Amino acid sequence: MTFTIRVISLILIIAVLTISGGCTQTPRNVTIIPVSPTAPPSPTKEDLVAFVKEAVAYAKANGKEKALAEFDKRNGSFFRGELYIYAYDYNGTTIAHPVNPEKIGVNRLNETDVYGNLFIKNLREAAYNGSGFSEYYYINPLHNNAIEKKLGYVEKVDDYWWLGSGIYAGP
Repeated sequence: MTFTIRVISLILIIAVLTISGGCTQTPRNVTIIPVSPTAPPSPTKEDLVAFVKEAVAYAKANGKEKALAEFDKRNGSFFRGELYIYAYDYNGTTIAHPVNPEKIGVNRLNETDVYGNLFIKNLREAAYNGSGFSEYYYINPLHNNAIEKKLGYVEKVDDYWWLGSGIYAGP
């Protein structure tokens, strides 16, 4: 039993020395800086629809040429964080894309995402119906170009071209 008493005494002595040595005190020269969120909240499905509707209205009010020039700008009024407008004709040719400008003039109708989805063809079908949604996987420029699930929403501008945008749902 003397061994147990010695162990308990030793633990008590260490605890007293730790407390009296200041190890549990708050440091005096510490500045606490509040952390603010660095990223804006992700857009909702409703935000997505409103954004595309705004772009379609802009295109109808300002004409195709001016609208496409605005949609191509990475710092333009239709590039807002995760949301940006892309434009295609009904043949599947890219006519505006601020994230992938090298795709302008390229027919992507039979292009697939990483899971084999014909995403442009699916989006075009929704546009034929006036508007609609389609899910696919695409690069996320805000996450180091990681491939992530995306919900696309498109609307017909007229019988020659359509607009779309999308929100990411993560990997």
